[in-house]
Amino acid sequence: MMKIYNLHSWQVDIAQAKKIQLHLSKEVVTEGLETEPHFIGGVDISLHGSQGMGLGAVVVLSYPELELVEVKTAEVELRIPYIPGLLSFRECPVILAACQKLNNTPDLILVDGQGIAHPRRFGLASHLGLFLDTPTIGCAKSILCGRHEPLGESVSSYAELIDGGEVIGAALRTRVGVKPIYVSVGHRISLTSALFWVGRCCRNYRLPEPTRLAHLAAGGNLVSAANRQARLFQ
Repeated sequence: MMKIYNLHSWQVDIAQAKKIQLHLSKEVVTEGLETEPHFIGGVDISLHGSQGMGLGAVVVLSYPELELVEVKTAEVELRIPYIPGLLSFRECPVILAACQKLNNTPDLILVDGQGIAHPRRFGLASHLGLFLDTPTIGCAKSILCGRHEPLGESVSSYAELIDGGEVIGAALRTRVGVKPIYVSVGHRISLTSALFWVGRCCRNYRLPEPTRLAHLAAGGNLVSAANRQARLFQ
């Protein structure tokens, strides 16, 4: 079972949430993960069932095979509405409930959301990283803040994402002819390492396998996807 550190209450208002983000952003470590992971996790949530409920999903893949080892889900009430910049206060409790059920502890977790590429340098990936004390990477599908120069069309091309003169992440091309994803440090990893591991986790899709499969698991579509993946690599 993964250890979860109780850093603060989730019963907070907007002003308190922003203060927590600013305070905890100082605890984020932007280096680390020097050894090859044995297990890589991916997390995501979806709206599910009754109104106001979220289904959190965590998948664990073996590395380097990227074979599915474990899937856990948890249905939890979403206590606050979506507020830009405060997504982690809505989604973290749901994801942590799923992570608490794991039998295999991932050495690295890819998150469908931002890490430090956030106005207060503390997005969902950073929040989860501190609660789990685990290396995390933000793998977002859109930009929350910052700008980048055009990047090349070839796979692995990237351009630094800059906000206020600070490098906060990178746009990364993971598939030719499709939009890039936006990679940022979550916790306990450098941006260089984050780009490397995200690249190693991509298999013919825009999204890396851990977050792609977590998205399918949260939507209840993982079994058929896993079967298709098995046939693809036979």
